[in-house]
Amino acid sequence: MKSYKKRQQEHDENVKKVVKRLKDRNPSKDGLVCTARKPWIAVGMRNVDYKRARHFEVDLSEFRNILDIDKERMIAKVEPLVNMGQISRATVPLNVAPAVVAELDDLTVGGLINGYGIEGSSHIYGLFSDTVVAYEIVLADGQVVRATKDNEYKDLFYAIPWSQGTLGLLVSAEIKLIPIKEYMKLTYKPVVGNLQELGQAYADSFAPRDGDQDNPEKVPDFVEAMIYTATEGVFMTGRYASKEEAKKKGNVINNVGWWFKPWFYQHAAKALKKGEFTEYIPTREYYHRHTRSLYWEGKLILPFGDQFWFRFLLGWLMPPKVSLLKATQGEAIRNYYHEMHVIQDMLVPLYKVGDGLEWVHREMEVYPIWLCPHRLYKLPYKTMVYPEPGFEHHRRQGDTHYAQMFTDIGVYYSPGPVLRGEVFDGSEAVRKMEQWLIENHSYQPQYAVSELNEKSFWRMFDGELYEKCRRRYKAVGTFMSVYYKSKKGRKTEKEVQEAEQAHLEPAYADHNISRFWMEGLVSCFPNNHTLALA
Repeated sequence: MKSYKKRQQEHDENVKKVVKRLKDRNPSKDGLVCTARKPWIAVGMRNVDYKRARHFEVDLSEFRNILDIDKERMIAKVEPLVNMGQISRATVPLNVAPAVVAELDDLTVGGLINGYGIEGSSHIYGLFSDTVVAYEIVLADGQVVRATKDNEYKDLFYAIPWSQGTLGLLVSAEIKLIPIKEYMKLTYKPVVGNLQELGQAYADSFAPRDGDQDNPEKVPDFVEAMIYTATEGVFMTGRYASKEEAKKKGNVINNVGWWFKPWFYQHAAKALKKGEFTEYIPTREYYHRHTRSLYWEGKLILPFGDQFWFRFLLGWLMPPKVSLLKATQGEAIRNYYHEMHVIQDMLVPLYKVGDGLEWVHREMEVYPIWLCPHRLYKLPYKTMVYPEPGFEHHRRQGDTHYAQMFTDIGVYYSPGPVLRGEVFDGSEAVRKMEQWLIENHSYQPQYAVSELNEKSFWRMFDGELYEKCRRRYKAVGTFMSVYYKSKKGRKTEKEVQEAEQAHLEPAYADHNISRFWMEGLVSCFPNNHTLALA
């Protein structure tokens, strides 16, 4: 009910409170800074163990408002706790929307920027963070800055994505909007073949083989695929459509968001039996098509939740809040869940999708598998995630001179061996996955459980720009490093402090050879450190 002007006034007051809180911190006595948000509220599956060590909390709970929707500039200014359901509810009736709207309602702007966000339009616009025009950041010393790609804080602008809030506190972001229409015209196409053939058919569904990737006549507005078994999948392509087109005689309108409707992944699977078909879905309902069933995790959480009697009588209760599930989950159950269940995303180059699918089948045997393409841009700075060097010279399917096409291979469910009652080592499977990703210039989003050690973490991600920004903006000694924030297991204050001291000699692999060489010599000559150091 508040006007945008009133919201902005409240925002400014809240920013002043954050600045004051940071300036009140005593670095010699207080712990490292993190938000006061409870660990169970986060949607990600990673244990937020860093908050168990002594830390200095800053309350950002008031930053949950849409501050402005500017249809002339096509920009939405929002606070970090605004979620996708909230922003689509405000923008879609105006026939505009963020260029990338992540599927689940509860995903927040701050999480999608500092972490990872993708949607079926990412093959055009990139990841969610690629659609941000400006960040408002409170730095470690309390200074409030506005970072854009062409002002004095441009290095910070490019370093913020994937940094997990370890460079400063995000208090607002300006996000690119695009014009949309009332409906999504969605075509479901079934494909049968081996995993390599499925991977090629998926690429063909949105990436013209002639390389004309920027031609809107050849490239759909939305793309996703679901691989149901090792031999069959359904590929969906969507284009925005007007209300007039959708309501023409003979067209089928499907309100997939209604509480009693079949879960979307089960509805899409009908194409495997009935063949290719097309229907029109209201745009906002399409955006959040996976919310009610949490993709297919709902089947594990509530095995009868997909039955018609439950959907009709109680379907309006779905989905259960991820935060509620985490809040009521004991540590033993949580650890068992991590060992016997997989929630991982593998971001791989498009031309390696078939290889990735074969790896998942061989090592995890999880189905369905979600596929969603996204661009990885060649930027003025080498960020934590970046395209393969020289990709522009190969011009593989889906690539352009300015961006390489990647794909999110979403692996969410209990592995086949677990469902059959066989032995499955979840930690070892994740370690193997991470090694495969490193060897294939691929990435693992940090919301997931990770087994990476520090050296391997910086082999997967590039830390040069990140470390420079941590020094320049005084984040070292104030905010925990991104590795230690993402690291699995509890962090003691001593461990965190030791990690902060290591900033004098960064840990990312290729830039740290001398340190590991010296440590190796010390271990070889334990009684003669002088010789070793010499």
